[in-house]
Parts: sequence; structure tokens; C-alpha cells
Amino acid sequence: MVIPGAPKGNPTLIIITGPTAVGKTGVAIEVAKHFKTDIISADSRQFYKQMKIGTAAPSEEQLSAVKHHFIGHLDPHDYFNVSLFEKSVLTLLEELFANKSVVIMTGGSGLYIKAVCDGIDDLPDADPEIRKNLINIFNTGGLTSLRRMLQSHDPEYASIVDVANPNRLIRALEVIIQTGKPYSAHLNNEKVKRDFRIIKIALNIPRAILHERINTRVDEMINSGLVEEARSLYHLKDLNSLNTVGYKELFDHFDGKTGLDETVEKIKTNTRRYARRQITWFKRDKEFEWMEPDADAIISWLDSQLK
Repeated sequence: MVIPGAPKGNPTLIIITGPTAVGKTGVAIEVAKHFKTDIISADSRQFYKQMKIGTAAPSEEQLSAVKHHFIGHLDPHDYFNVSLFEKSVLTLLEELFANKSVVIMTGGSGLYIKAVCDGIDDLPDADPEIRKNLINIFNTGGLTSLRRMLQSHDPEYASIVDVANPNRLIRALEVIIQTGKPYSAHLNNEKVKRDFRIIKIALNIPRAILHERINTRVDEMINSGLVEEARSLYHLKDLNSLNTVGYKELFDHFDGKTGLDETVEKIKTNTRRYARRQITWFKRDKEFEWMEPDADAIISWLDSQLK
């Protein structure tokens, strides 16, 4: 769907998103080649250079086909958040739109896409005492205690957040305690009017096929060296950047908590759950045009929208 606001002649940002393994990268590259433009990644897991296999980062061949931004530009130790991403992308778009009428953004991190399209409230810095108390709650009662707190104070955000990520839960609870408002209220702020048009496309396929693709992708990751990649990052396992599907299950395996076969099945299960949360997030935004990952059909539709 074309987002109203900026005049039709203005430069256009095309969003191509959807659940993991749906085929975003391939479609985005074909669309970018058609419009002779660049791709901005909105996959917060692909920002980190040492995590190529586990994040299904574009291959060297794909990266050479189209210029990509925000792929492998950070070290796992680097501090980066959605607010910094918004500011960095807006600066980059100003540069790109000086020579290009269209830019592509693709990835599955809904909050990061929303920040660029709509803006995001300035969230308060973490209060050390509040964070300390929440960490104590987590250490004592585990994820269950954090989930119950979030469900009680903000059921809307609890329904879409990665409930297996304690850092996301703690951050949301921090903001709730500090501001007295649900965390989701900060995400539903009045949209910022951008000086470029936005076209939002979300890709999807039948769930059974998506699940099959996810399972196949995980097997391919294992065969491509995911276990070795995760082992090389094991000493960094407490960093927030590595608290993500694929790595955290393997870290448990290295700790002797699970066998390898069980670990692989857990990665598949947790990836399918993550895909469902992504779909739920994007379906809340009625401005998305839902399409199958058919690059030719999408290009044809975009050409009709950009006339």
C-alpha cells in the first residue's frame, strides 16, 4: 500500500518485509536491480559481522549484486538500538535520494521498520536501580516472572515481543515503571510525517510451506557451519546481540544442557515461533500490501504504483 502524505513525485522508500525464510532477500535484490538502487537492511540480527550463518545474512554474491547498507557493520560488543538505527537510516536516505528516486528497505525487524516509517518516542535511559531490581527478579523467578509482569502491565506488547529474550522484557518493564505508561503506548505514537513516500509490502506464503522452509534453512545452517560459528562466539554469550534464536540454543548445548539433535529441533521450533510473531506484528499495520514472494509480480505492481 502507498502511504499518503508526501506528493507522488517525491522519492520513494519501498519496504519489503515478512517472516523469516519467506524469501525477502531474493525479492528485494531483484526489485533493487530493476530500479537500479540500494538496499537498506532492517534485520537487527544481521548488523553484526561475526554472525553471518546464524542470521542468514546475504551471501557475498548477493552483496555484490546490489549495494547493501547495515549488513555486518557492527561488532557484537557495539551498542546500537532502534533510535540510533532510525537516525542513521534517515541520514543515509537523504544521501541516497540525492541521486536515486527509489530505495529499498528489507528485513524482518518490525520495530526498526516502524521507527523509520513512523518515528518512535524518545524512551528514557535505563534507571540503574530499576534495572538491578528487574535483573534480580529474573535471576530469582526466571523468564516466567518477567512474562507475567509484562502481561499484567502491557498485554498488547506481551503478545508480540520475543518472550524468550529477557533483555527485551526487562527493557519494556523498565520503561513501564519509569513512565507509568505501557511500553506499547510509546510505540503507537503519532506518526512523523516523512518527506518521502513509503510503499509497504509484506511477503507471506502458506504456513506449512513456510515451516518447511524454516526447517530446511536450519538444516542448511548446521551443514554450513553454524555450530562452529556459535562456538567461536561462546565467550560472548552474555551479550544482548547474541541472545537470539540459533545461538542461544547452541550455547545451551555447549553447556551440556541438550544434545545436538535436540538443539537443532529447538532452533527449528523457536524459529517457527519467531516467524509467527513477525506475522502478528506486521498484520497489525493495515498499510501493508500482502503479496507472495514473486519478484516479477511485485515489480509489475510497483511499476503501476510509481507511474
